[in-house]
Parts: sequence; C-alpha cells; structure tokens
Amino acid sequence: MITLRTERLVLEPLGVDDRDAFVAYRRDPDVARWQSWTPDYGAADADALLAGQPEQWPPPAGEWLQIAMRDAASGALLGDVAVHTLADQPDTYEVGVTVAAEHQRHGIAGEALGAVVASLFDDHGAHRVIATSDQRNAAVARLLTGLGFRHEGRAVEADWFKDEWTTLDTWAILARER
Repeated sequence: MITLRTERLVLEPLGVDDRDAFVAYRRDPDVARWQSWTPDYGAADADALLAGQPEQWPPPAGEWLQIAMRDAASGALLGDVAVHTLADQPDTYEVGVTVAAEHQRHGIAGEALGAVVASLFDDHGAHRVIATSDQRNAAVARLLTGLGFRHEGRAVEADWFKDEWTTLDTWAILARER
C-alpha cells in the first residue's frame, strides 16, 4: 500500500481513525462547493466510503482511493487526494484534491497532489493523468497549471450539478510532458 512523504506531509490511505476530521471538512459548505458531495455529508457516508476503500496502490481499474494528507509533524488530517484508475483506458488515472478550509492557501494541495502524480508516473508507469474542475474554481486551475497539467477543453453548461448548469474544464498531463 502507499505511503509517500514530502517535506511537510505524509500521504497514506484514509483510515477509520480519520472519519471525524474527514466528515468535518466535507461538511464545510466552502469546501463542498466544488465537490461532488453536499454539506450534509455524514458519518454514515464516511463509513461507507472507508469500508469500500481498495487495498492496493494504485487502485484497481474502475475504483477510487482516498489518500489522507497528513501533517508530518502532528499527524493531523489536512485533506485528501482522490485517485481513480480508469477502467476503459490503460495506465490512465483521474485525480482530485480536497483541503480543509483552515489549511488552504499554504501550498499543501500542490505538494500532496504533486507527490501522488509523481508516484503514478515514476513508480507505476502512468501514461496519462487527468482532472476535471468547475470552470469557476480558479484555485484548482492555478494548482493544476502549476503542476504541469494542460487545459484540454471546456464543456459549456454541460453538467447539471447542485441545481445549476455548470461548465467543466478538463486537464491532463502525459508521461512524456513531465
């Protein structure tokens, strides 16, 4: 299983001891705004997610793995990186990142996501890593661009999401582009 270390972080699979902190930041409306869940995310939701976590890195085709982003000094949960192995394309992964509000704007999302993406390419032979974001989420656009992702496209008002039409941006980086 995965354990990655950066200067400030330890990255390892989200576990049952993380449940309360995980639920707390998922319930924050500002954190949930661009994510697939809503602020009514609860302990039962987290329990189901944790029970379904795959036990291998990278996750098996078609599955997601939530990787805890921990402060290396204290062990506190700061957020998570999600990794999805695409079922229909070999060596292709989708990533996402969530950071608790009080830990945002300190560069840890880039540090964590950068380490995970590097592991996918360097240790597991990834060909392509992709991400999708709401066009209004300028912070994630800066994050992905800073990590070398290319803006591949924009699907205008293509997703009915949280009671409104939203425009989706797609991002990607290939192994040869690193």
